[in-house]
Amino acid sequence: MMRSSWWRDAVVYEVYVRSFTDSDGDGEGDLGGVRSRLPYLRELGVDALWLTPFYRSPLADGGYDVADYRDVDPRFGTLDDFEALVSDAHALGLKLIVDIVPNHTSDQHAWFQEALAAGPGSPARGRYLFRAGKTRDAPPNDWPSAFGGPAWTQVPDGEWYLHLYATEQPDLNWRNPEVRREFEDVLRCWLDRGVDGFRIDVAAGLFKDPSFADLGDLDRHAVGSPMYSRPEVHEVYRDWRRILNAYSDQPPGDERMAVGEVWTDSPEDLTLFLRPDELHQAFNFALQLAPWSASDFKSVVTDFLRTAEPIQAAPTWVLSSHDATRHRTRYQDGTGNGLPRARAALLFMLALPGSAYLYQGEELGLEEVVDLPDSARQDPIWFRTGGTQRGRDGCRVPIPWSGSDEPYGFSPNGGKPWLPMPDGWEPLTVEAQSGDPGSVLAFYRQALRLRRELRATLPRDLELEWLDSRSPKALAFRRGPLMCVLNCGDGPVPLPPGRELLLASAPPDGGLLPGNAAAWLR
Repeated sequence: MMRSSWWRDAVVYEVYVRSFTDSDGDGEGDLGGVRSRLPYLRELGVDALWLTPFYRSPLADGGYDVADYRDVDPRFGTLDDFEALVSDAHALGLKLIVDIVPNHTSDQHAWFQEALAAGPGSPARGRYLFRAGKTRDAPPNDWPSAFGGPAWTQVPDGEWYLHLYATEQPDLNWRNPEVRREFEDVLRCWLDRGVDGFRIDVAAGLFKDPSFADLGDLDRHAVGSPMYSRPEVHEVYRDWRRILNAYSDQPPGDERMAVGEVWTDSPEDLTLFLRPDELHQAFNFALQLAPWSASDFKSVVTDFLRTAEPIQAAPTWVLSSHDATRHRTRYQDGTGNGLPRARAALLFMLALPGSAYLYQGEELGLEEVVDLPDSARQDPIWFRTGGTQRGRDGCRVPIPWSGSDEPYGFSPNGGKPWLPMPDGWEPLTVEAQSGDPGSVLAFYRQALRLRRELRATLPRDLELEWLDSRSPKALAFRRGPLMCVLNCGDGPVPLPPGRELLLASAPPDGGLLPGNAAAWLR
């Protein structure tokens, strides 16, 4: 059977379930809410949606602390709700990707509770990374938690357990065969329920240096770090690829896929995860991290395509997510306005070879909410750093759908959302923007429609030709009949003459593309 590699050039929309739509009035988004908005996503023009974790969880880290990988948390719905969501999404032609969190569990997971009760040296503790300290009161090594503070917590019997993230997220021991078997079964559980793929949390971090050597001056994600990207992880993903391939061979023959959250310090290390028998995709965070600069953007693309070309790995581009400051805020210019650059960045990303991941609310032009009251914050980064880091709550504020004040149609009957929504969001609601042809939402819909129309004419390989941009602060490239020009400077640059203008993030004037703008030409 011929498999459909739909994921190679798909546009995927990330749904942060807790903040998308609340269907029952408790102030938290849920699966019923997502299901009710599927027509909106179809009209937007995306190909798939990725759901952040909806499993049973104490929500110490927004659901990325999983207590039961095979069930839906009652706050988000039921297994029947999930199956109805899958069915409706497929009926609308949308693929569905779910998050899987294999690096760690919740401290409320049955396995960890058993490990605490069983004591040192027990098989139950062998599923996690318990170690003796350097001394009675000192942890085994100097590894830091990504959320602040040490990555070790001591239990009453004197042993320490590793948690690369929050204390409530103990790391699993992936050298234990029982752990590997468990997650293979979890994959099959959700594949049997019809999912089209998985987003793998902390995909490069499953294995740690068995000597647990000190990190020292090394960056935690650097090649050679004892904390990440151990070579043993690749065999896990080869096993997972075989499982995904077996499901892909079933009718209708659409490939089941996996995309990894892979933090590395080089494109060479990233593409190791993208060999033909491993992951289908891995996020290219270098674009998300790059400053607003034509030369930096070009370097990110060139470096990845150079390393990906020998194995024809599919690029995966992303500008915003539930873990990052919204790119409209990151791209603010000297006047504090980041919207022109955000619109231009969208056209640049959508013109590149490969797939693109959007984050909910960027199509509305939402900015990072930076003035949340301290009492409302819930991100463990905020608590573990004593408030010195704001954390990620600001990009997770619920979506405004309609109305003039909170909850802006997010919750029925005026339910209070789990994070407060700012005053003045009425012009940003879906309702307000849907009737405005000049809105950010209308621009996203137009760009995604054009991309769909052009898809059949664009090369599906990594072919990209860089062109003379006529300015060091601009870049230009061509893929098949599509030309993209991105101007990162403040002054105008000339557009190539004699070509049809398909779409621009700001209207050209006399053949000149304004500063901080992008255009598609044919």
